[in-house]
Amino acid sequence: MRVCIVGAGAIGGILAARLAYAGHDVSAIARGAHLQAIQKRGLTLKAPGEQFTVDIRAAADASELEPQDYVILTVKAPALPGIAASLKPLLGPETVIVTAMNGVPWWFCHALAGPLAGRSLSSTDPNGVLDETLTRERLLGCVVHAGASVPEPGVVNHAAGDLFIVGDAGRRMTAPATELADALAEAGLDGRSTDDIHGEIWKKLIGNIGMGPICALTGATLLGLARDADVRPIAAAMMQEASNVGDALGLPMDMSVEARIELGAELGEFKPSILQDLERGRPLEIDAMVTVVSEMGEIAGIQTPTVDTVLALLRGRARRAGLY
Repeated sequence: MRVCIVGAGAIGGILAARLAYAGHDVSAIARGAHLQAIQKRGLTLKAPGEQFTVDIRAAADASELEPQDYVILTVKAPALPGIAASLKPLLGPETVIVTAMNGVPWWFCHALAGPLAGRSLSSTDPNGVLDETLTRERLLGCVVHAGASVPEPGVVNHAAGDLFIVGDAGRRMTAPATELADALAEAGLDGRSTDDIHGEIWKKLIGNIGMGPICALTGATLLGLARDADVRPIAAAMMQEASNVGDALGLPMDMSVEARIELGAELGEFKPSILQDLERGRPLEIDAMVTVVSEMGEIAGIQTPTVDTVLALLRGRARRAGLY
């Protein structure tokens, strides 16, 4: 199987290393010192109880590569519109595009029923460039439940979690989704296929929207948020509002808000990705994780006052840091 990972950072690095180690033809789009290290020394994966290095083709631009069987997008959401057109050399008539990113992807409403059926959202695809360049019949989503980091160029540390849930954007079970999930499982990950990737995306989003923005604004870890009597109710209110929007779209939450917060607390002194990005001076994934809930709520007629307030504060914080 020929696979290109677009954005071989933490999560992309796990996928690239595992699939290459399992014998697949893997390439990656990367940049900077990380790209140079992979080109010179290979990609090293460190995980509990094991460490290995694989040689993969790494490039700064897709024009250096050929059409793929699967193109897996693991870049940060704000970066995707700017690189979408450049990915055309990777796309043949049978290529499957996979979004393995935080938040709601641009194609999310295409197969939904109800008030958002077939809608394009300005929060996820403001200029329509993603729909124009990347939407195709063979399109999958992948929800990732894993913790990883890039401690140094060319090295990925896989700390915890290995669940990768794959599903077709058309809300049906398809051969490409099953094939990719099976390949991930054979590569040593917990790869699973589903006919409801929308539900999986929304369940993860509810956790992200409740905890990520509040952690970014306060500097709290997931455990710190859960144990803070002042901010926990705000996080819970955001999650409930997102859950209300999901209910209107036929995407019910599978556990209570309080149980979801406690689930996050089990990760301990862990900083969610949006807080890590803020501390490292990287653009924040505000629109795909927070703005989108506000926009969808407005279209569906569901009020989201807490989400809207925290969104305004988060935008202000990010603007002053030059990250939005």
